[in-house]
Amino acid sequence: MAKKTVTMAIAYDFDGTLAPGNMQEYDFVPKVGMTTKDFWNETSAETVKHNADRILIYMKQMLDKAQAARVSVRREDFVNYGKSVQLFAGVTDWFRRINEYGKTKNVSVEHYIISSGIKEMIEGTPIADEFKAVYASSFVYDHNGVAVWPALAVNYTTKTQFLFRINKGVFNVYDDHKVNEYLPQDERPVPFENMIFVGDGETDIPCFRLVKEQGGHSIAVYPPKKKGAKTKTDKLISEGRVNFACIADYSAGTDIENAVKAVIDKVSADSALKHLGKIP
Repeated sequence: MAKKTVTMAIAYDFDGTLAPGNMQEYDFVPKVGMTTKDFWNETSAETVKHNADRILIYMKQMLDKAQAARVSVRREDFVNYGKSVQLFAGVTDWFRRINEYGKTKNVSVEHYIISSGIKEMIEGTPIADEFKAVYASSFVYDHNGVAVWPALAVNYTTKTQFLFRINKGVFNVYDDHKVNEYLPQDERPVPFENMIFVGDGETDIPCFRLVKEQGGHSIAVYPPKKKGAKTKTDKLISEGRVNFACIADYSAGTDIENAVKAVIDKVSADSALKHLGKIP
């Protein structure tokens, strides 16, 4: 009898997780004539001034600064900005390697992005087609194709809703009815125990905790050679918020690849045990 294929999901933050720094810093911020430090300092000041959500404020800052500098902010402009984003070592062929390993274990691996960054920029990166869905902050565009308003702002707590969307197979952001409907655990397309969340910092903590506490696995990554970065992720381990802490190097044979492969092995074994003795 053929072995049953089981579905597994890996959800990733983007900035600081798959790519160093913030995506806005590569092309957009210099284009509007600002330094990275000044852009984020102004964003922080406006957030405090208006007691506002940081993600909404940085998105407003992007539009305000672009208008002042006469910089185009059509959808295709953001996609083009994304083309300059650098990725951590090994990321470009990571998905192929993980998918191929999953197949050897009868595990179908799906990849997702859950990010506070700009969706349109992520779509400009060379890995955009690797994801079943990209959940990230995005804009509404007017009749001229110009960004005028946030369509979606993904902050540290709203990130968790997308884990439930993956869990229940409800992918459209506008569908706030079906995602809240009751669905028995054994009917959910991707159980939390078949899920991995990969992130890098404080804004990922709610997702880290949710996935881990629901029986899945959370991985905190830290950039190579960045002072103090490992200390932060080790703290997440000691506080019980994540299962693993690894350098953000996705090359073959690295710690994160070994950790993910081990989880794939576990998902495969758990699925086989679950189906033992069941009548075909």
